[in-house]
Amino acid sequence: MLEVERPADMAAHVGKPIGTSEWFTVDQSRIDQFAEATGDHQWIHVDVERARREMPGGKTIAHGYLTLSLLPVLSHAIYRIRNRSRALNYGSNRVRFTAPVPAGSRVRLSQALKAVEPIEGGVRLIMECTVEVEGKDKPALVAETVSLVYD
Repeated sequence: MLEVERPADMAAHVGKPIGTSEWFTVDQSRIDQFAEATGDHQWIHVDVERARREMPGGKTIAHGYLTLSLLPVLSHAIYRIRNRSRALNYGSNRVRFTAPVPAGSRVRLSQALKAVEPIEGGVRLIMECTVEVEGKDKPALVAETVSLVYD
């Protein structure tokens, strides 16, 4: 895990891979909870029996936005800024859902730091994020995310 003292110290790591998280299981229960929270009950996510019959691989798949929403929890194992007051998700410059995440799959996040930009009271971090699915060649998600981190 990369650890730095202050948000501005991240600038020393621009252009470098930051690290990779541990594997995280995306099970049907989590998919169902996400469907409930968002109202997206499309059968490819929640109908296990129909997916068994009709989906390639015979499993439901996680919502793309569920995969995206895992970035904060997965990134906690990649880097830590010890002395900061708060961090905010500022958005994404680019997000692509490049492959499905079948229910029961394990995923992990790799991050590289693209830029550190000074802002009043802190920095803006721009990260290149890749979520891979265990045993698959193609990543499930590639995104450029933006965070604000304050001293």
